[in-house]
Amino acid sequence: MESTELRFSFLRKLQELMLDEVLMEDLDRIYVPLANMIAEGLNIEDKMQLIGVNGAQGAGKTTFGNLLKVVLEEKFKMKVLLLSIDDLYLTRAKREQLAKEVHPLLITRGVPGTHDVELGIRTIDSLAEASPKTVTKIPRFNKATDDQWPEASWDKFEGRPDVVLFDGWFMGASEQPEADLEEPINSLEELEDRDCVWRKYVNNQLKERYKELFNKLDLLVMLQVPSFEKVYEWRSLQERKLRMTTLGQKNLRVMGEFELRRFISHYERLTRFMLKELPDRVDMLFKVNDNHRIYI
Repeated sequence: MESTELRFSFLRKLQELMLDEVLMEDLDRIYVPLANMIAEGLNIEDKMQLIGVNGAQGAGKTTFGNLLKVVLEEKFKMKVLLLSIDDLYLTRAKREQLAKEVHPLLITRGVPGTHDVELGIRTIDSLAEASPKTVTKIPRFNKATDDQWPEASWDKFEGRPDVVLFDGWFMGASEQPEADLEEPINSLEELEDRDCVWRKYVNNQLKERYKELFNKLDLLVMLQVPSFEKVYEWRSLQERKLRMTTLGQKNLRVMGEFELRRFISHYERLTRFMLKELPDRVDMLFKVNDNHRIYI
């Protein structure tokens, strides 16, 4: 049983995130054992630990990162930074350029090829090499406006973090065999990518640019959702929350049901592939049940 102070901090974070207090059960069952593993790695290597967290849309990556951060900070007194691959999205202007030069589907953020991978590598390297007084700018993306926040409003991190929790829906993913790309997996691919240009471009990005980024991971954790069908249900819930929290704001890009279904179709191929291929490669696998509870 963990200390009263840690339990209080964990409970306070659950309340802040408006989560059911039944998740207190996960403190000793999930988060403390994983935090112990991360702490051991830090003690052995004496360098910043970059922990990748993979999980399809709606799997609970943000919640998972926030709760693990509490344990690492409270129990092990570590400096922890939360970073998302979503914050590395290319600006809308750059994606519009890609859409014109490569394929129209690249206007939609999310798939490999729509991120500034070099920015991610520079940011991670800067954090890993930071002196106590180094200030690193942390990129941030505004999903409500579908564009990057101005650099002047990016977060700043002082010094070197002990741990960076780096989440992404395809974190650590590998490319598919080329032959698997030929057959469309949904109507989006069948109608809008008939010549397979978009699929091949996305796959080649995983094979090349993203590999360098993912090779920097010290540990890869996967939150494995029950099925791809659950992704739409949970992503729809996220969109409704976004709509509520940004009510009244201008220039928003909050999606309706039809737009959301089309949006999710961009991710179907790689999500299904990861659900089959990735569990055998990750360092720690957590399954997420239909009620969003994590179990081993």
